[in-house]
Amino acid sequence: MSAAIKEPPIPLPPLWVALIPIAFLLVSMGVTIIVFGKDPHIPLALAAIVTAVVARWRGAPWAAIEQGMLHGIAVGTKAIIILMVIGILIAVWMIAGVVPYLISLGLELLNPRAFLPAACVICAVISLATGSSWTTASTVGVALMGVGNGLALPPAMVAGAIVSGAYFGDKMSPLSDSTNLAPAVTGVELFDHIRHMVYTTAPAFVISLILYLIIGYSFDPSSTSSAEVQQMQDTLSSQFALSPLLLLAPAVVVAMSIMRFSALPALAAAVGVGAVLALALQQTSIDQLIGVMHNGYDSATGLESMDELLSGGGLDKMMWTVSLILCALSLGGIMEGGRMLESVATAILKRVHGTGNLVAATVGTSIATNIVAPDQYLSIIVPGRMYRDAYKQRNLNPKNLSRTVEDAGTLSSPLVPWNTCGATMMSVLMVNPLAYLPYAFFNLLTPLIAVLWAYSNIGQAALPDESDGKFPSTTTT
Repeated sequence: MSAAIKEPPIPLPPLWVALIPIAFLLVSMGVTIIVFGKDPHIPLALAAIVTAVVARWRGAPWAAIEQGMLHGIAVGTKAIIILMVIGILIAVWMIAGVVPYLISLGLELLNPRAFLPAACVICAVISLATGSSWTTASTVGVALMGVGNGLALPPAMVAGAIVSGAYFGDKMSPLSDSTNLAPAVTGVELFDHIRHMVYTTAPAFVISLILYLIIGYSFDPSSTSSAEVQQMQDTLSSQFALSPLLLLAPAVVVAMSIMRFSALPALAAAVGVGAVLALALQQTSIDQLIGVMHNGYDSATGLESMDELLSGGGLDKMMWTVSLILCALSLGGIMEGGRMLESVATAILKRVHGTGNLVAATVGTSIATNIVAPDQYLSIIVPGRMYRDAYKQRNLNPKNLSRTVEDAGTLSSPLVPWNTCGATMMSVLMVNPLAYLPYAFFNLLTPLIAVLWAYSNIGQAALPDESDGKFPSTTTT
């Protein structure tokens, strides 16, 4: 039998070629969104076509381009399935009264001055317990958006606090996918990775809470009309049978996460519990329940602000986000398959000198990957692979790399509207990531602190001393 013919390796394109699709994406995205006010789907699709043409022109066979695109989509398949379940979950929790009950509790317990830091801490605790920012935002986050609306707080500020808290937990929880992925890619023990992240995570979170507290105290509590809040609570109690039993639904999510179930079965169980509560407490018919699961819940309380708040969810409503993610992942897959991301990384490494520059380059690459190959996992995997040898050559422990890709990759992902995380936050919280970006203090501060600490030589662990197996606490630049 004859040996199989091997495909020739795809040539590494020069930097200027690799930058063509990136430049096209940024220009077309800017024109489409800023000038024409349209959605980002078409620019992403066109950029994928341009990337494929450039890759083919540089000698990449079509089979490799197609395989890269399919691989890129495959990376996000789990995220897409979770997103679809989240759409169903939100609609079911709306009609079951779970979200209305959480909103009612929040209106009773919180005030404008304490709300932003409280929302951030609540989301951080829930996300630490569940290991999932998506689960936190789609359950507690939705309710907190309602409370913020009732307290007359700007939605962008509320969303920023929710995202900050949710991604603190996503970053630090041993149950989180990203927290497990980063050390796996870089060859680090999980709890070494988590402990090392405290250097950058703790100060960023404390500063964020202080900023939320300062903003909160700039609000005048008297500006929130008690009559309006009472009207909202009366409307909720008249439209739904509000009962502590409704807390069973979020309790199931937290309990299953603590028991180390992954996000998908936990969310699916929450849908089931919500459906039972809707049938038992709200006297919802099976026909209504099925319709709401597919098309979403449309509130008809007669109070406009409340109807806008409580309408949403549904499998069909998530298809806008799913199509956006598919376009974005196709582009990222083609760029990776055509070795364009590798070309950019190679050019960056040639210009990196010193620990500070290396960490800054890692942060920049993770953020750029979230923009160009828009998926949180890729923003950890790509720089984690790219810079692993560079860190070792500079006598830096790999846990510095695992921490940095989380500091930048995990935390910048919800700030990009067409990223899988950004698109999900936008669909769940109903606020554009570009609007809440200035208020997502934790997500903004952590990468900056990572770079500052690197240039200041703070918390940069060296490779172990082979003579004693111990890790020096820092290494020189």
